[in-house]
Amino acid sequence: MNERQFQLDELSLHALESGQGRKNVIVALHGWLDNAATFNEIRKHFSDFHFIALDLMGHGMTQHRPASMPYYIWDNVSDLLLVLDQLGLDKVTLLGHSMGASIATLFAGAFPDRIERLCLIEGLAPLVYESSDLPSLMGDAILKRRRMKSKKLRPYSDKEAAISVRMQGRWPVNRQAAEWLVERGLKHMSQGYIWRSDPSLMLPSLLRMSEVQVSAFLQAVKAPVRLYLGNDGIHDESWQPRIAQISSVDVINFEGNHHLHLEPEAAKLIAEDIKSSIE
Repeated sequence: MNERQFQLDELSLHALESGQGRKNVIVALHGWLDNAATFNEIRKHFSDFHFIALDLMGHGMTQHRPASMPYYIWDNVSDLLLVLDQLGLDKVTLLGHSMGASIATLFAGAFPDRIERLCLIEGLAPLVYESSDLPSLMGDAILKRRRMKSKKLRPYSDKEAAISVRMQGRWPVNRQAAEWLVERGLKHMSQGYIWRSDPSLMLPSLLRMSEVQVSAFLQAVKAPVRLYLGNDGIHDESWQPRIAQISSVDVINFEGNHHLHLEPEAAKLIAEDIKSSIE
């Protein structure tokens, strides 16, 4: 794996890259508060592919957005377009996990001619707010954003403490996965270790799309979609209406939780399915 940087206007976006020059290209988009290392396990099975895993804005080694700029999921669509243009890719296969899957779907709806296929792991489209809740939610989000300016991060005494926390999160991961994510996601300061990710990512969004808007993007996706779900993941029956709006989609279920792509067996099976769909 090699480090790579993309210059997106005034900000630098980092990525992990392997197999440069290979014919088949996959660009991978991680989930919220993760980083490019989340694809280290599945990447093992793509040695004959050009595989590029991005650190999205505010995550991993990538720079943070300006303090005055909230994090909106659709801004990642613009970032991704700049990356694909710099790579010289007219069409590409996108692999997305969770939030990264939502970004991939938005991109495929906005730029259908740029997508060969979508491979989505435990994610499909952005979360929405009910229209009637928007005023109060926006007010709460603005006040929380103001309060965060006075908060300071609590550092970890060592990496082992951070690894332990990451292993025992809401969606647990194995030790190897936690080590990968921590190694890329942590930085050393005089007072200890803190996460590189922008604390502003923890804030509720000032604004979200509506379900009607999300539906428009799902219906605009023209590329074939493969949706991989863990039997202990985050999906439920509420996903069915969204899935039904995609013109070409196959849903594949595996043993695992929301981070099933970090489990060796599930990662291997997902990779084999992706490769068979390309061949």
